[in-house]
Amino acid sequence: MASTVEVSPWLGAVLASTLPHVSNTNHHAEFKLSITKALADQLSAALKKLTPAPLTAEVIDVLPKGPGVYQLYLDGQPVYVGKASKSLPTRLRKHYRKLSGRPITGEVSFVCLYLEEDLEASAPEKMLLGKYEGKYERADGEPAQKLPWNNNGFGNNDPGRRRDTSEVAANHFDALYPVNLDLTIDWLTAGVRPVGKVLTELKDNLPYNLRFEQPKNSTRARHDYKLNVEVPSHPMTVRAALQLVVGALPEGWQGTALPGYLILYYENTSYNSAQCWWRRSGSEVIETPGPALFAPATDIVEEPDEDDEGSRDNGNEEIET
Repeated sequence: MASTVEVSPWLGAVLASTLPHVSNTNHHAEFKLSITKALADQLSAALKKLTPAPLTAEVIDVLPKGPGVYQLYLDGQPVYVGKASKSLPTRLRKHYRKLSGRPITGEVSFVCLYLEEDLEASAPEKMLLGKYEGKYERADGEPAQKLPWNNNGFGNNDPGRRRDTSEVAANHFDALYPVNLDLTIDWLTAGVRPVGKVLTELKDNLPYNLRFEQPKNSTRARHDYKLNVEVPSHPMTVRAALQLVVGALPEGWQGTALPGYLILYYENTSYNSAQCWWRRSGSEVIETPGPALFAPATDIVEEPDEDDEGSRDNGNEEIET
């Protein structure tokens, strides 16, 4: 009696989607199994069935935790696909926070799919990106396209001190959407406070990174961060807050607004891609416009996601005052 083998519906769908890849020359054939293409087709089809929701804190807060893939839209047009290894809401919250500090015009929305752990490990976001870019045949007949926020540094973290003087590529997300220095903040604790405490509060709450000289590496920072600054009770812009901090420090400190983040060091440095920098001269704080020079456009490698709850790649330590 001949035995039969039952094939799961999922595997059956995968095999069915690969049948067009059989090459037949009458008496023999070559069968090419493309599970990657099949998964890309199914992920793409599943995302298209979803209705984009606004990328807001209220929507993100009700999402369950879990790994998966997601797609961002700007005014209804797809701009980015990504993966969350551990928690979709954590990863989406990171994007929401970043975008809230940038001059984005239009509505940003998203859809997401929760995936089983074994499928998450197969780089599903790369499958989706390949689907968009034409790596796999597009059964829906749509033309291949580049998603503008993929491979332009949108998902990357602070590049670190050694890269501060590098010119930012002209097509980099930070060059296209630099940090908003005129963003109004109303949460900075008022009163006479040590500079170090104010810096820490700014860093913890700004929608972009603020990196500053570390007390553990600098006797000057350990001393100067203990100086007091009077924080007013009324709302102020980020620009005004940095001017306030620089004005409370001795001459020689410089606050700099680079395209994607802020830095504060004891230095006198001209940064080619800077928006501006602040230095104290006597009792005044002078704002100097930066050159805003950018390197030629180039492909930018997307960093692996790091989406642990509460993690922020900032390189700063807790300041004791």
